[in-house]
Amino acid sequence: MDIEFILIIFLIGFVGSYISGMLGVGGSIIKYPMLLYIPPLFGLAAFSAHEVAGISAVQVFFATIAGVWVYRKGGYLNKSLIAYMGVSILIGSFIGGYGSKLMPEDAINIVYGALALIAAVMMFIPKKGLDDVALDQVRFNKPLAAALALIVGVAAGIVGAAGAFLLVPIMLVVLKIPTRMTIASSLAITFISSIGAAVGKITTGQVDYYPALIMVIASLIASPLGAMTGKKVNTKMLQVVLAILILATAVKIWTDILF
Repeated sequence: MDIEFILIIFLIGFVGSYISGMLGVGGSIIKYPMLLYIPPLFGLAAFSAHEVAGISAVQVFFATIAGVWVYRKGGYLNKSLIAYMGVSILIGSFIGGYGSKLMPEDAINIVYGALALIAAVMMFIPKKGLDDVALDQVRFNKPLAAALALIVGVAAGIVGAAGAFLLVPIMLVVLKIPTRMTIASSLAITFISSIGAAVGKITTGQVDYYPALIMVIASLIASPLGAMTGKKVNTKMLQVVLAILILATAVKIWTDILF
């Protein structure tokens, strides 16, 4: 592997992980298309959808650990929410990650595109008064949270994305969780989800370890930096950035699938 390959993979991992820490997502929402489309632009061998999903699953595991560490103080982590959604998404992501080996690459891309489209629509739904609730007064529907996390886990495990880019809109729009608590708790839930997805990908031989290692190193550097930025940026701005990011990704994926 030459220095150009290492640099490109590292930068993809750095950008995705910075966004991961800042917005409470695993980073696959941006790293998946970047890994799929950027290397060929520089004359490098293209990764298959299975390889991209495998690399993403392993990288997300480390990116979320680093992000959660920054949010560990301040009451941002809702332990009850993390427990209910974390267990459900772990089960679902393992099923999806293991079963994805049986799916053709086009089907993996379609699942990813469908998730991104749903998440994009949800992010543009108004969220008035969401951040007026004190963090220690937050309440949510526990059975609904668990059921939605299970569904997200199965679908996200298929693409190795851990599902945070869909979890965040669900937590904001359906469960009415304040923005910063959503970001912090989502990182923790995504970490749990990534265990199932990563194990599923590794046990079925879908991980290319060399680029995955480069991405992991980038994650451990960039994710804490992004999380520190996320604690300072206005919550409305965080919601807008995530909405635009998810929408752009959905448009790109569906353009390639359809045309």
